Amino acid sequence: MEGGKDHSITLPDARGLSDEVLEALRLRALRGCEMGLCHSDVAHLLGVSPETVSRWWTAYSSNGLDALPQQRTGRPLGSGRLLCDEQAPRIQNLIDTKSPDDLGIRSPLWSRRAVRDLIHKEFDLRLSVRLVGKYLKRWGYTAKRPRRQAKQQDPKEVQQWLEEIYPKIKAQARKEDGEILWCDETGVAADEHPRLGYARQGKPAIMKVPDSHIRINMISAISNEGTLRFMTYKGTMNAARFIVFLTRLLQTTTHKLFLIVDRLRAHQAAKVDRWLKGRQDRIEVFYLPRRAPERNPDEYLNNDLKGNVHDQGLPDSKEELRTQVQHWMHILFHWPAHVGSYFQQPDVVYAASP
Repeated sequence: MEGGKDHSITLPDARGLSDEVLEALRLRALRGCEMGLCHSDVAHLLGVSPETVSRWWTAYSSNGLDALPQQRTGRPLGSGRLLCDEQAPRIQNLIDTKSPDDLGIRSPLWSRRAVRDLIHKEFDLRLSVRLVGKYLKRWGYTAKRPRRQAKQQDPKEVQQWLEEIYPKIKAQARKEDGEILWCDETGVAADEHPRLGYARQGKPAIMKVPDSHIRINMISAISNEGTLRFMTYKGTMNAARFIVFLTRLLQTTTHKLFLIVDRLRAHQAAKVDRWLKGRQDRIEVFYLPRRAPERNPDEYLNNDLKGNVHDQGLPDSKEELRTQVQHWMHILFHWPAHVGSYFQQPDVVYAASP
């Protein structure tokens, strides 16, 4: 700066340069990257954007000089990002169809760090976790509490259930004017409450809990029309208790029941089989695929119960716990629309239609 005048050099916009000059800029940019200069320094010297240098370097690193972009389209939609338009769909497809473990990424689920590692693995780009979060938000991804899925689950068995077995059950129930019910068991503890609590910054939210051994179990059955039946019990589920519940189910309807359960040992006991054989005109039991609880709509009732049963406070005794469980279940009993909403979850929407 002399005499109040600015003598700094202003470079022309690279989009106005000839093809020959632009090609020379590309080669100089690649040479600078090979020498170890950072993309932003190379871009500053040549008068182009850091994102442009990054695209050139990514294309060259992957497939050589022939991969360098030749078209002159001006400032394309989405420029200013480090992932080009061809790369982003590839990352999204992998997130949608693969688990991190499938791709050799050390993470139990797709977190921002896992996606960062995936981008580096696929395109040798090192992005910050914060920037990856912005990409995920832009692409329509949100952080969610993960659904658990067993590693040993057989995809072919699940596919057969969805495409062959359940459609046959549904057709048979329609033919015989029957009712399909989905059944499952759960346990509720007095000292568990999966909600968040507020506290001053730097201070923990404290929840005073009762004896951890206070617990009650429940078996329930629901339909996609909002029907709900349930029974609480002490101890573990066995064949005798399961038969008691089945007997009570039959007392609530004149229709034939098509009951879908998981493969709990009590459900498949010889004693249960003998009881069912004499009542095939009233009830049939079918078994879900192994290790596929997410395909059972009644699992979502269980989650709802555990999330809401202690809203009025943690119980101090088993009797109080049983009362709270029954109170919430009676609310659901008179709220068929809410029970029916469990069937709208992505993994069970196949069972939503009558």
